[in-house]
Amino acid sequence: MSGAARAWIALVVSGVLEAVWATALGRSHGFTEPLPTVVFVVALALSMAGLGRAAKCIPIGTAYAVWVGIGAALTVGFALVTGTEEFSPLKAVFLAGIVLAVVGLKLLPASSPRRSPRPRRRARADVRRARGAAADRRGD
Repeated sequence: MSGAARAWIALVVSGVLEAVWATALGRSHGFTEPLPTVVFVVALALSMAGLGRAAKCIPIGTAYAVWVGIGAALTVGFALVTGTEEFSPLKAVFLAGIVLAVVGLKLLPASSPRRSPRPRRRARADVRRARGAAADRRGD
């Protein structure tokens, strides 16, 4: 299995874990319930680690958008299924939009993460021109 495939798998798993920690956060009632609090901490750590690993191969903008999209869609979907949130047709439309956006980002052509460009070194001619202009201003 290629490194890119492993990165996408890690990203999807960490997105699912985001939904787990978000749900556990709500059920922890401000960290007063021990079991949901432990689930929150463990799932959060694993989710962040998976996102970090995926971001080594997937550009961070894409990785973060997919991670949030998966987590948000699953969190709301779980809340709808369990009755924590009320269903509405508009909610379903917007959830479908999130899912389509995540799928669209996955279907885009692969690209590698870009590094910050190095500052451009000034050519010698540029430096001489700058020195000459400074000398002209001084009247040399």
